[in-house]
Amino acid sequence: MSAGVASRSTIVLAGGGTGGHISPGLAIAEALRGREPNIRVVFACSTRAIDRQMLERAGEEFVAVPAEPISLRPFRLWRFLRTASAARRTSRAVVRDGSPSWVVALGGFVSVPVTLAARSAGVPTLLFNLDAVPGRANRFLARRCTRLLSAVAAPRLGTRAGEGVGFPVRAIARCAVTQAQARSALGLEPQLRTLLVTGASQGAGSVNDLALALAATKARALDGWQVLHLCGGSADVTAIRAAYSASSVSAVVLPFLHEMGLAWGAADLAVTRGGANSAGEAQFNRVPAVFLPYPWHRDQHQRANVEHLVGAGAARCCTDHIEAKSNLAEAGVELLRLIADSKALARMKSALQAMPRADGAQSVVNVLLGPREAPGILATAG
Repeated sequence: MSAGVASRSTIVLAGGGTGGHISPGLAIAEALRGREPNIRVVFACSTRAIDRQMLERAGEEFVAVPAEPISLRPFRLWRFLRTASAARRTSRAVVRDGSPSWVVALGGFVSVPVTLAARSAGVPTLLFNLDAVPGRANRFLARRCTRLLSAVAAPRLGTRAGEGVGFPVRAIARCAVTQAQARSALGLEPQLRTLLVTGASQGAGSVNDLALALAATKARALDGWQVLHLCGGSADVTAIRAAYSASSVSAVVLPFLHEMGLAWGAADLAVTRGGANSAGEAQFNRVPAVFLPYPWHRDQHQRANVEHLVGAGAARCCTDHIEAKSNLAEAGVELLRLIADSKALARMKSALQAMPRADGAQSVVNVLLGPREAPGILATAG
């Protein structure tokens, strides 16, 4: 390791609670090691099981910070106050013991105490914002971090956020095989067109219900198609498989899939949430999608996350009405229209292919390690 690298041998990535925070962090870790193979990366994540599962599977070093999101609701406020001291202590220990050269905030409630601990210790901090409409944590940190980057344009963060440097997509979420090979690897029929149904890392009950309602009431419209359904760990996988079987719709149902590149590679069309991770992976893998943004967010930031795709003609966005019958009348109709219209799907695919594959992970690495001598990597905003 060179003398210049020795002073920046450890990077802390702070964020968690959903795969939407962990996945881009893993992409950044991959990009860091691609530039400096011996660099040490430590994740400061939440105590939720999804964080541990994803990070253990990836073989990453991590520390679980017992933080909770702040809320004015009595029980949630009590949980926040009960864990606040422990979260501060753990965050200070992460910074003290790791002696990082940078702390990268990936957003969410975990990133706040870790970033504040780094700031108190004089460690430079970078906020990497993922959503078009930043949450409270990111708006709070934007005024306190040394540097600021955003995966997408985020006007609420001001001019420091720039125009967006692209979403970091990890290698395991990039399809590296043919469509037929991806389908075969997942137990799908190689020649059948494929609808990917996914509620992202935690699953989504209303997305599951919509897919099953389609299968139950519109099975004939799905002739020539099969379904890859990632239903989430809390869903009844056996019952969902039985429902497809009863409808005579060919389907592979899994609670969760780490190798998301295979899922995107197998798909001709997807129905999913509008989280930044889902939107970024669909764009990178050139998969037309019908997005159903999470309906209970007050700021509807998931809808904002996919506006650029919808505007480019590369995706559709429908309201999640929660109840399956209502979703059939809107999102279901849109899905069936695309399933029946191969030319419309081809136009969406072409629109995706015309969009740049910007790699936000490399922009982050440029801040943390300095730009390469040769130009060509996206310039950072700041």
